[in-house]
This record gives sequence, C-alpha cells and structure tokens, in this order.
Amino acid sequence: MAAEAGRAPEPPDGGWGWVVLFGAFVSIGFAYAFPKGLAIFFKEIQDFFGTSYSEIAWVSSIMLATTYGAGPISSILVNRYGSRPVVMFGGLLCGVGMISAAFCTSILQLYICVGFITGFGLALNLQPSVIIVGKYFLKRRPIANGLAMAGSPVMLCTLAPLNQFLFDNFGWRGSFLILGAILLNCCVAGALFRPIGPGTAPVKTQVNEEGKDALKGKITEDGPMEKKIEEEEEKDCFEKVNQYLDFSLFKHRGFLIYLIGNVLMFLGFFAPIVFLAPYAKHTGIDEYSAAFLLSILAIVDMVARPATGIIANSRWVRPRIQYFFSFAIAFNGACHLLCPLASSYTGLIVYSSFFGLAFGMVCAMLFETLMDLVGAARFTSAVGLVTIAECCTILLGPPIGGILIDTFGDYKYMFIKCGAVMVLAGTFLFIMNYYNYRMLAKEEKERKTKEEDLKSLRTENEGKKNWNKDSTEDGPELEPLRENGEGVKKEMNGTNEV
Repeated sequence: MAAEAGRAPEPPDGGWGWVVLFGAFVSIGFAYAFPKGLAIFFKEIQDFFGTSYSEIAWVSSIMLATTYGAGPISSILVNRYGSRPVVMFGGLLCGVGMISAAFCTSILQLYICVGFITGFGLALNLQPSVIIVGKYFLKRRPIANGLAMAGSPVMLCTLAPLNQFLFDNFGWRGSFLILGAILLNCCVAGALFRPIGPGTAPVKTQVNEEGKDALKGKITEDGPMEKKIEEEEEKDCFEKVNQYLDFSLFKHRGFLIYLIGNVLMFLGFFAPIVFLAPYAKHTGIDEYSAAFLLSILAIVDMVARPATGIIANSRWVRPRIQYFFSFAIAFNGACHLLCPLASSYTGLIVYSSFFGLAFGMVCAMLFETLMDLVGAARFTSAVGLVTIAECCTILLGPPIGGILIDTFGDYKYMFIKCGAVMVLAGTFLFIMNYYNYRMLAKEEKERKTKEEDLKSLRTENEGKKNWNKDSTEDGPELEPLRENGEGVKKEMNGTNEV
C-alpha cells in the first residue's frame, strides 16, 4: 500500500485535463504575449522620457529575462506548493506591477515595475502552466503542448490592437492601469489547476525527521557521532536542493546540447518582435497598420502551433522530433535574414506571415523537445535550469539590437544579426542531435549485447546447477557409472591419471 501511495498517478489524457489546458492557454498566453504587446507603447514612452532605442528596449529585455531567469524559483515553489497557488500569486504580482507602472516618473522605475515585478509574476505563470500540462497528458502531450502554446498568439493578436486602442483613448498611463486589471485574470486561470494526485513530500519529511531524531539520540552514547551528524545534515541540505533542482542533468548529453543551442537561439529570438512595430513606424507606416503586423504574425502563429503539435505527434516525426525543432529554428533565422528585402508594407505583411509560421513552430516544440530528452520525471528541474541559463541572452538580445539601430540608424543590421544567430543555433542543434542519436543507438546496441551475454551466462550457470543437482539425486547405485564417465572425460582431455 505504501508503494502505491508514493507512486505518481497516471496522466488522464483528458477529463479535467481539458479545463487545465484552457487555464494553461490563458497563463502561457499572457506570459509570452504581454512583453511583445508592450512594444506598441515604446515609441511614445521613448519620446516622453527622452530615451534611446537601446534604453527603451531594456524594459522588454528585463521583463523577459526575469520571466525566464526566475524559472528555478518557480520550479521550487511548484514542487513545494503545487501549480495552483503559485499561478494565482503570480497573477496578483502581474496586476500590482502594471498598476504601479502607471505612476512611474522615470525609465528606471519602469524597469523595476514592468521589468522585475511584472516579469516575476509572469514567471510564476509560465513554468507551472507548462509543468501541469505534462502531468495531465502523456499520449496526447505534443498536441496538448501545441494547444497550450497557442495561447501566446491568440493573446498577442488581441493585445496588439487593444493596446493601440487603449493608448489612443487613455494614454500609456491609463492603458497600464487597465492592463494591470486584465492581468488579474491569471488568478482565475490558476484556480483551474486542480492537483492531479496526492503529494508525497510530507512522508519524506517525516522519514527525514525520524532519522535525525535517531542520530541525535546517539549523541549521548557516542561522542564522535557529532561529526557524522554534521556530515549527514550537510548531505541532507544538498539533497533538499537537489530534490527541487536536479543538477545531475548537467551530465546528461542531450540536455547539454539542448541548453547550448537554446541559449544561442534566444540571442536573436525576441528582438525582431520587439522592434517590428517600431520598424514599420520608422518606414512611414501609420500606427494601426504597424500594430496590425503583430496581429498578422499572431494569427499565423495561432494556426502554426497546434498544427506543429499534430505533426510532431505523428509516428514519422515524433521519434526524431529534435531534427524538426532544429529545422524550425533555422527557418526562423532565414526569415530575419530576408526581412531587409521587404521595403514596402506588402513586403512586411509577407515577412510577418512567414515569421509567425516559424515562430509558432519553434514555440510549439520548445518544451516538448526538452521533455523528450529528459523525461517527465526530471522535466520540472530541467525547465528551471534551462530558463535561468537562457535569461542572460534574452536580457541582452533586444538591447544589442537597439545599439545596432542607434549606431547605424537602420533596422536591417538588427534583423541580419538575429537571423545569423538563429541559423547558427539551428545548424548546431541539427549536427549535435545527429551525433546524440548515433551515440544513443550505439549505447543501446552495447546494452543489448551485454544483456544477451549475461543471459547466456545465466543459462549456462543454471545448466551446471541442474546437472550437479541431478548427480546428487542419482544415488549410490549409479556411482560406478559416473566414475567411468569421468575417466573417459579425462582421457579425452589428455589428462590420463594413474
């Protein structure tokens, strides 16, 4: 009974899982789309505070970096308290951050309110939502992840024109107040995240406490035990940290390949979206048409994510999903390299369409490929470790793009930089995943060979045991025959004895 109580419940692949999927759709949508939707206000905030492109880009960069960098904290809180309270608290932080931002009087205050407070709230929405979808779905997991990730383009498609409407009627300060109230809906989404099964943490705590009491009881009997107890407590401390964040993943070949490729990819992943609307305005396109480019990108993205999930779930693609992910990243980079050729509004519409397709493909497989590599049991720790590593390049990506724009006075160098980085990341992942698949096949072959050798050895040993058993059961009347047989064997082996 104890083993059954400690065993993780099986994913239902349906039922209440569809309600959980809707909540994840909303939470993930706000977490990914909100930083991009704020780009509508950047031009006006830049003029209001008199800042440069790179300075205003730090708002989105800090927000995105905090969302990703707080991943380990979010993972620890989910392991300790579960997804529901963490998401609800995150929604509250998002609302407080945006409402506070409406009263900011400097760009530094915006960095704190929008960047850190709202970004941390979005982090508490993103990680738990991704984790709980993996707990509710197994067979349909790629499709479920694709549908959950589709929340981002749906929200972006809605937020882009809504933000422009709010700005025209209420200004950026009034818009931030209203957006803060809208973000409180994350609390409602989090309330839908019903735990899938009973937790096992209290049992482990009880066992640890009993062990500590037993050790303390021995102190009065044996003096040298004090040193051992200190060592045990240090070990317990490390085990507690490792319980929430599995650092042994850094010995996992597939995880390291994924981590390096994604860290490189995020250097050019978000900057094109942040600067798409300002770039359109820079070329002389009006505000609503510039905002509509984000809506086009979001509409295509909306279709691309579930479609990619269906393709990734097929029997032809799922065994080699890492190749599909590598192609999506390289395709994304190719779109950015060709963007400078789009000099008219029609060209920007075409670019936004292809960008939306490539962006949706990458986002739909972003976490599915990680779970494919490390498995569901270690996924929570893997997400936390990956996001904190990615936050550095996420933080630097848009400001580097802004510096290129300030230096050359042209947006094309920013798009070329982002495209080149992503093509490089896609190529790296493709080559290294090919190597990883080859090594896994080789290791599997060696494992099967060892198993066959052990099996044959076991069979041979069992045969010898059975022969010896039969010999002892024959009785004394067959002893002369056995002696004659042994004599014949010795003569055949050339060891004739007198």
